[in-house]
Amino acid sequence: MTRLYHIIKYVFLITWSLFVVFPFLWALSTSFKDANAITSGARYLPWVEFKPSTIGWSSLFAGDSQGINIIDPFINSAQVTLIAAFISLVLGTLAAYGLSRYKFRAGFVKNSDITFFFISQRVMPPIVLAIPFFLMLKEINALDSILGLVIVYIALLLPIAVWVMIDFFESIPRELDEMAMIDGCTPVGAFFRVILPNSIAGLVVAGMFCLIFGWNDFFFAFILTFTETQLLPVAIVSLNSSVTPWWSLSAFALISVTPLALVAIFVERFMARGTLAGAVR
Repeated sequence: MTRLYHIIKYVFLITWSLFVVFPFLWALSTSFKDANAITSGARYLPWVEFKPSTIGWSSLFAGDSQGINIIDPFINSAQVTLIAAFISLVLGTLAAYGLSRYKFRAGFVKNSDITFFFISQRVMPPIVLAIPFFLMLKEINALDSILGLVIVYIALLLPIAVWVMIDFFESIPRELDEMAMIDGCTPVGAFFRVILPNSIAGLVVAGMFCLIFGWNDFFFAFILTFTETQLLPVAIVSLNSSVTPWWSLSAFALISVTPLALVAIFVERFMARGTLAGAVR
């Protein structure tokens, strides 16, 4: 029975892995095709079923007018995502710690109401915020700019950071704060010297969510930018025309996915939540 269970488990895992990896393999194969190889039917193996071509990759970095501009959108996306994710993580961590350790009350508004307010910002359809954000950025002359997108993305990513970090701080025993203050720390010192070092896993998870949502956002990047500032998702969609260059589109998509995949591989070691074992004396 145990052996059968292991067989079923591994068959399921292998099947699911193939299901997840196949689109990337398809995109990788397509990125090395030309128009003839794509229109001639499904082909998977280079040098066996089709002759590989580097036109899909070389067009992304060509310096002439025939090339596709990928450098500027990539840099713009990296700047907006990293800045917005960092600021959101800092502000969200401080807000989450305050909500998890202190009681706030203004009339009938309590901690749970404030927490729900943050979460509700992600429940709201993005289209509801499109016109207010557009008018706000127009008033401060920040439309079609890195600064304007950073402001909007902070508003979008901050609820994610607060939501994740509140749950994590709630799982950290309050005795850690009390022991730190008994040893002479102020509440702020206890946070930075004791609680924050024990919250690496939560910070990594919250940071990853912020990076993913910021990097993949298309709606606001499309609505709030025109010609001066173009982000990667908008640049990818702009390749669609009467004749779609599937080879370049596939290469472009793989490049856009690679940074998040590398970050996920690098931070995976920090995502285990067993860092508090034995922390309470």
